[in-house]
Amino acid sequence: MPLEQYVLGVDSGGSGVRFGLAGATSGTPVTSPVVSTSPVRTGPGGIDAGHLLEQLLPAAAELTGRVGGGAPVAVCVGAAGMATLGVGLRARLPRALADALGVRRLALATDAVTAYAGALGPRAGAVVAAGTGLIALGTDLRAWRRADGWGHLLGDCGGGAWIGRAGLEAALRAHDGRPGGSPALLERLEAVFGPAAGLPGLLYPRSDRPAVLASFAPEVAACAPADPVADGILREAARHIAQTALAACPPPDGTEALVALTGGLLKLGEPLLGPLRAEVSRQVPHARLVPAAGDPLAGALSIAAALASDTLAFPDDAHMLHVSGCQAR
Repeated sequence: MPLEQYVLGVDSGGSGVRFGLAGATSGTPVTSPVVSTSPVRTGPGGIDAGHLLEQLLPAAAELTGRVGGGAPVAVCVGAAGMATLGVGLRARLPRALADALGVRRLALATDAVTAYAGALGPRAGAVVAAGTGLIALGTDLRAWRRADGWGHLLGDCGGGAWIGRAGLEAALRAHDGRPGGSPALLERLEAVFGPAAGLPGLLYPRSDRPAVLASFAPEVAACAPADPVADGILREAARHIAQTALAACPPPDGTEALVALTGGLLKLGEPLLGPLRAEVSRQVPHARLVPAAGDPLAGALSIAAALASDTLAFPDDAHMLHVSGCQAR
């Protein structure tokens, strides 16, 4: 393949980094991704650009080597925390990638933007990323609109940690004999964590409290068909998720907007998805709920391909999606 036919996409998240190579015209992968299970470090200066490069450059060499050599003409790096922790990446990556790979076009994006690009492509609407936390990102292709994503103490309403915490609270209400308790959820709490009275001592010292809370969300979903308290928690979560989608979605302008849902929370299945479809239909009537077409790595590759062909339709934003030309030394 000629060199100009390659673009590189990077999807950097909390569980590791994925690197993909695609055709510059189509954005279609030309080989399987390279996967690293070592998340990029963060420190006082934000995301560690040196640590990312230590993984990116060997991955790029492996990917291009599989297809006979060459180098990408455009790169898109999507990273969790880019909006607030990406100063070092924005300062260092353009020159580093120009020197090492000859790259001339680079997009640095939040993982929410690459998730949007993968799910909907360059169309107006909103994408709700629902996992342990919850954030929605929308655009009318002129500006970005973000809603929630404020963490388990201040927001992430309707996400996995929110559902798990509500379920554990209902279990402890049953333990105490207070109104609103769920004996079914109390039984599941004790099966998972041991005696209810010991839960605070297990939970509060943990640095991964959001993940621990979210681990109880499947128990809430399992109880929901037969337990009205658990069912009510999921219905309330659905209301919160739809509210977040509405806040991120472009306002009605006579055209149809699209809403896509992504993330591990969807694995809870129909106990959540049934109420969620109804709430989105009720609260966001100008939008149509659609399945996500692809994942964040697919989104990074599509953005890189659009850069290579000068057809990028998404709005440039200093923190959400910033495009730069790369100059070598």
